[in-house]
Parts: sequence; structure tokens; C-alpha cells
Amino acid sequence: MGAEAKPRYLPAGESALVVEFGQTIDPALHDRVLALDAAIAGARFEGVNETVPTYRSLMVHFDPGRWTMQALAEMLDRLETAHSPRAAPKRWRIPACYDPPFGEDLAEAAAILGVREDAIVAAHSGALFRVYMYGFAPGFMYLGGSFGGLPAELQISRRATPRPPAPPGSLLIAGGQALITGVAMPTGWYAIGRTPVKTFERRRERMFFADVGDEIVFEPIDAATFEIMSAAAEAGDLVAREDTLQDSNP
Repeated sequence: MGAEAKPRYLPAGESALVVEFGQTIDPALHDRVLALDAAIAGARFEGVNETVPTYRSLMVHFDPGRWTMQALAEMLDRLETAHSPRAAPKRWRIPACYDPPFGEDLAEAAAILGVREDAIVAAHSGALFRVYMYGFAPGFMYLGGSFGGLPAELQISRRATPRPPAPPGSLLIAGGQALITGVAMPTGWYAIGRTPVKTFERRRERMFFADVGDEIVFEPIDAATFEIMSAAAEAGDLVAREDTLQDSNP
């Protein structure tokens, strides 16, 4: 195989630099993002305040009194070539209810895609997802295929106009991505189910329970179980289950 393409360094205001590795949703690109993120964390550079990983880039917030854009880019370029290994990902099993009233847009999405509703549910609950980033609003967990794109049954374009707010925990699909919402927001995506799991919870020691790079599997539950687990989540329980990864099957 040929050498990996060099990243681009893009200023983002006066105190942030974006290191861009590509233009697509690709696990290999994301691995490079996470490798650089881990290398920066390990190096503990003074004046580098925060890093924000995304699908294909890493934003580095820095103190402009300590770094110039050029000096930081040069340092990161040298650091990136080391490809520091990252910690092994965790796999989370997340309960998901696709039954009414939680799969609000499931029938509409199925009609647009020309498939049965249960085909969408089977594809979503049968896929192995990767947490690519958090963004847009607190706890918005952006997911893509762990080993490539999403299944064909989940490939739907975004709406032309946003729909009314989707509640927290909504399971959304659009534009080759999947998402778990953290707060209620209007959206151009399709809500096909809901989870009682809180992706963002101030009362927990780990407010964001899953790390970027972790894996997600959705496990179908019925509406009655959703209500029971939702009450437990409101009381502070996580209700998601962490695998040991000894079970390699989704």
C-alpha cells in the first residue's frame, strides 16, 4: 500500500488549529484522528488546552501566547508520524425501542427507502457502530459503521426541511450516519426508535459514558421495558451494558 496522505492544517480563529485527514467517513481516517489525539494527550504540551476529535479531523485548541499556528502545525506534523496507539475500544450494548410511539419516523423512512419497517429495525439493531464524535448539542453521539458505511436499509438522505424536536434518546438516521440525541432538538434526520440511555448525564462520574472510538450495538426492547429502564435511567442508572469484548459478535 502507498504512503498515507499528509494531513492539512487549517486555522480556526486565533486559538485553534484543525488537523484534517480526509473528506470521508472512514474508520482508517478516524483511527488516525484518534492516534494523534492520544499522542497529544501523552505528550502533555504546555499551552495545548483541549482537543476535539471528529469523523475525519482533530481540532486543537491552544494558547496563542505560547504557540504560533506554524509552530504548532510543525510540532503536530512530527508527532502525527509516530501514530501513537490508542486504548482498545469498549463495546456498549444499548437498549432500543422501535415500537410506537418511539419509532416516530420509522414508517415514513421505510416508505422512502422502499423496504419494510422491520428491515430497518433489523439493520439498525444488527449493525456494529463506532462512536465517531460528539457534537452539535450536549450528548449528541454521532455514529457510523464500525467497518465502513451503514447498511443499505439505513441509507436515507436528510429531510428538505427540519421536523419538530426529537426527544432525548432518539435514534436518528440520515446522510450515511446514525445518531443518538442528548437533548430535544428540531432535526432533518429520521427518528426510527428511542433508547432510555442518557448519553449525557451530569450526575454520573463519567458524564459521557462512551468514548469516541468505542463500539455500539443496539438491543431491541419493547415499550413496557423501555418505561421501566427509563425510570431507572432517571434515577441515575446507566442502563447500557459494557461488553468485555470476549463476545466478538454484535
